[in-house]
Amino acid sequence: MKRITALALALLCLLPLPAYAAPAQVTAPSAILMEKTTGKVLYEQDAETQYEPASVTKVMTLLLVMEAIDSGSLGWDDMVTASTHAISMGGSQVWLKENEQMTVRDMVKAVTVVSANDCAVALAEHIAGSESAFVERMNQRAQELGMKHTTFVNCTGLPAAGHLTCAYDIAQMSRELILNHPSIREYTTIWMDTLRDGAFQLSNTNRLIFYYEGATGLKTGFTDTALYCLSATAERDGMELIAVVMHAPTSNDRFESCKALLNYGFANYAITPVYPSQAIPPVEVILGEQDTVQPVTARECSILLEKSKAGTVTTQMELAPQVEAPVEAGQKLGELRVLVDGRQVDTIDLIAPQEVPRLSVGGIFKRFLNTLFLQEG
Repeated sequence: MKRITALALALLCLLPLPAYAAPAQVTAPSAILMEKTTGKVLYEQDAETQYEPASVTKVMTLLLVMEAIDSGSLGWDDMVTASTHAISMGGSQVWLKENEQMTVRDMVKAVTVVSANDCAVALAEHIAGSESAFVERMNQRAQELGMKHTTFVNCTGLPAAGHLTCAYDIAQMSRELILNHPSIREYTTIWMDTLRDGAFQLSNTNRLIFYYEGATGLKTGFTDTALYCLSATAERDGMELIAVVMHAPTSNDRFESCKALLNYGFANYAITPVYPSQAIPPVEVILGEQDTVQPVTARECSILLEKSKAGTVTTQMELAPQVEAPVEAGQKLGELRVLVDGRQVDTIDLIAPQEVPRLSVGGIFKRFLNTLFLQEG
């Protein structure tokens, strides 16, 4: 019996092992790791259970602010006036005085770096007229992003009945913010700065910005009931990851859990550029001013790939044997299919880079004569 057991163990040792294992250092009860460009989830742990998000709520607040800026309805240098309601928030703040004015730029800095509740509300009121109207927009935007487990009650994350979300939803809104509004990084990567002409010191609540290589943000959160939350983003070698943890028991747990998630992602995945495995041949153009057109890919192709599968990427090409003029610029001429381990993961159109006009009657006659003379010669 012992010999059989020993033999079985020996055989098991010869079997191929997984290329990597899940990050065991994640001590937070709820966590997720997502890649920015594709939105692919690389790891999750109880990611759809609802918890209070605390100040991670402000990711949505910042998203709506950035959307207002990018749409032109709000300017970085616009002056925002602090209301009685805004200055009454408590918690993290920069101690705005009633009717004090500050630029949108400085208020965004205060929200991202020190999680200033007073500035978050002042921005919300400036954009929507009231915090409650702004919160309606937050919930509408959450629905548009497919955040099915989220209800916002305020724009700060201060404790309120029914103010809930989950790690997956936080990753979704974090992705929307960093993917489509990359200029927010100018503020989320600040470690130390000042306001009010140097009179008020700011120090980032996200300590990963200080010590984690490639850290780009994003937002911390804490209340007595939410415990410690974090949406952490980092970029290396052209790949940006989003790690979210919720309800961590200590501040150190949230940072170490996110660090473990990010390390796992960077160690095992990469954004890999894909090129055709053979030269793309020209396509014949019938009755065109040019005899052929040289197809090109409609876009660059990069795929999120497990590093262990780097050698399994192949491409297949399908091209029209010929097209009839006129050919329009951008006209589809074929497809390039991208496969990983024989499974199709992407398709890129092959298109004409420029137009090819149709020959005129005179042009057709001239081409006929040229062909005739060449044959006689």
